[in-house]
Amino acid sequence: MAKNLIIVESPAKARTISKFLGNEYTVTASMGHVRDLPSSKLGFDPKNGFSPEYEISKNKKKTVADLKKQIDKNTVVFLATDEDREGEAISWHLLQALGLEKRPVKRIVFHEITKPAILRALENPREVDQNLVDAQQARRILDRAVGYELSPLLWKKIKPGLSAGRVQSVSVHILVEREREIRKFVPVEYWKIKADFAEFSAELKKLNGKTAKVVNESEALRIEASVKQGDFVVTEVDERMTNRNPAAPFTTSTIQQEASVKLGYSVKRTMVVAQQLYEGNFEIPDYSGGLITYMRTDSVALAELALTQAQEVISSEYGVKFGLKEPRLFKNRTANAQEAHEAIRPVDLSLKPSAVKDHLSSDQFRLYSMVWKRTLASQMASAEIARTTLKIEAGVKKECQFVAKGQRVVFPGFLQAYTEALEGQNPMVAEKDVILPKVEKDQQLPLKKLNLEQLFTKPPPRYTEASLVKKMESEGIGRPSTYAPTISTIQDRGYVEATPEKQLKPTSIGEVVTDFLTDHFAEIVNLGFTAKIERNFDRIANGEEKWVEMLGNFYQPFHQRVVEKDESVTRAEVLKRRELGTDPESGKPVSVSIGRYGPMVQIGTRDDEEKPRFASLPSNLNLNEVTFEEAMECFALPRTLGNYENGEEIIVNNGRFGPYVKLGKNFFSLPTGDDPLKTELAQAVEIIREGLEKKAKSTILDFGDILVLDGRYGPYIRSAKKNYKIPKGVDPVSLDEAACLKIIAEAPPPKGFKGRKNKTAKKQTA
Repeated sequence: MAKNLIIVESPAKARTISKFLGNEYTVTASMGHVRDLPSSKLGFDPKNGFSPEYEISKNKKKTVADLKKQIDKNTVVFLATDEDREGEAISWHLLQALGLEKRPVKRIVFHEITKPAILRALENPREVDQNLVDAQQARRILDRAVGYELSPLLWKKIKPGLSAGRVQSVSVHILVEREREIRKFVPVEYWKIKADFAEFSAELKKLNGKTAKVVNESEALRIEASVKQGDFVVTEVDERMTNRNPAAPFTTSTIQQEASVKLGYSVKRTMVVAQQLYEGNFEIPDYSGGLITYMRTDSVALAELALTQAQEVISSEYGVKFGLKEPRLFKNRTANAQEAHEAIRPVDLSLKPSAVKDHLSSDQFRLYSMVWKRTLASQMASAEIARTTLKIEAGVKKECQFVAKGQRVVFPGFLQAYTEALEGQNPMVAEKDVILPKVEKDQQLPLKKLNLEQLFTKPPPRYTEASLVKKMESEGIGRPSTYAPTISTIQDRGYVEATPEKQLKPTSIGEVVTDFLTDHFAEIVNLGFTAKIERNFDRIANGEEKWVEMLGNFYQPFHQRVVEKDESVTRAEVLKRRELGTDPESGKPVSVSIGRYGPMVQIGTRDDEEKPRFASLPSNLNLNEVTFEEAMECFALPRTLGNYENGEEIIVNNGRFGPYVKLGKNFFSLPTGDDPLKTELAQAVEIIREGLEKKAKSTILDFGDILVLDGRYGPYIRSAKKNYKIPKGVDPVSLDEAACLKIIAEAPPPKGFKGRKNKTAKKQTA
């Protein structure tokens, strides 16, 4: 039995913390949550104060049993889960699952995994914060209510396998609204007029004292004729010094945005790497602990120790003049930011990225470098920038004003270390100085060339992961811990797909689901309502609101509406079949809608004597955009492209899971965005070759109908489209066909299988 047992969430964190403590402490991991609402039912009682029915998760029963074995009446238990609401709830669930409710259990928190931080936490334990637990419970139960009651409705009215969620649905709604803005956008012509002089260029900015709006070629030519008849005269030379301040240290939101723009990381990838850096998931000689502080935070504050250390590093690395006499403090822009937390920063600023580079993965090094530089820059002197603006008068009536702007960095300050590059911004760095020549007021400038350029306005851009996170944060949608899983979920559900440019584009299914929710459950996709719910959770966490009352105000009206919509709304109303035209051969209508397996094209109706013809709509075609011609092309599938080198036919088609190439019994997915109608033989052959090579590498043994494969989670047996686990201790290479058949025969029935019960004969008595 352990004398002092510390329970954390992950094994990596447990290993790291163990290095700081002596033999009197045992550190182990709960592997996240050990209890949850049951998956098979609603899981709470709305008629009894929303009383939850928590149960130990099936995959955590062994974990809980192992933890119990380490605890006796003399064991002091320290709950050291993460310091956010989710972590607080995990600690509370551990209390319940381990039967520790009536025992003095110590709750400890820390925002960095270093020896001093762990020792301080052990010296300053507290009790589990019930307000934080209640806030998490309210979120979990409300999200369960939305998902559990709305998802079956989506299955009935649209197609099986769909889901709805309080945060995921509003996120998809944001993307759908943007897509429709783009779809409705009508480009407007405009002209840019630029005057080239000997050493610089100036652009037309004003016409007759107003902002210049040149909307067609004839107007551009009139301006050209006018300026060529007059002189270009400098009317104003404005030179001034300006200061530029650095960005705040990273929060969860800003590190996700910045890593996306600067490093090309997905939001999920950023959080995985940040978790590794926080937990110390690496080996550095003579160093123990994590490299950064807790990565789920919305605070921009830095600890006093970090502020002091920053000035020491800045002085040694860049010089005293790059430092500050007083620390620079930043104000949180996020409503209800958790001020008790810190920003994401290195735990030790003296540990330069170059010193640890050889001991980190490429991803870890690049992210740590970014955190280190951003933190240091936040406490460095402002950059001093000289800006020059020239205003130049031209035209017969002096009606045109051209403007030229230049800048140079006089003192780089924080730019010496780091410049932010958040999406949509154009950071100024020293290498991009634009130096204008010395000119005087009233000086005439000889024109070298006048450039007239026809342009068209562009639609708003699609969201990327980075800009969606920024939007969610600004609107108060979700919390730092939910950004990454939300973006992953909406892509996994097929509501959104990433374009080759890494933009998020809603699918046909995403639009249909959004329309259904907007028409019948408007508050679920309403930004203001969702943000209000988040503020309610914050109020519960602060002890300002009771979670049961908050849930009561939401659930009863919501539940009643679900019942009403289930009865009153038909599937045909929801799907809104779109007719495109008439099939020239049959004279029957051609339409598109959502079928059982997704978007489809249909020729004919169910009322016809002959059955309608169906074809899957490729993922690159949207229900609301597809043309008649494009829809009819779908009936050209499947296509036979030719023969493979073994003589078998190569067929390309569109299936339930997207477009694919087929060779015999083998199926190979086409790359994302590829059109099966345009796939050529050479491309298909290459896809097949790569697929067969990959398959060969994963095949350990081949007995025809029985395969022994090396999968993601280790070796297994594949037979008749079913997978069978190889028993522990059995070398897969040693298996023969008979041994495989025995494993298959002795395999337990799949979960949920109910065999037929044999009737027991009644015992006869004499």
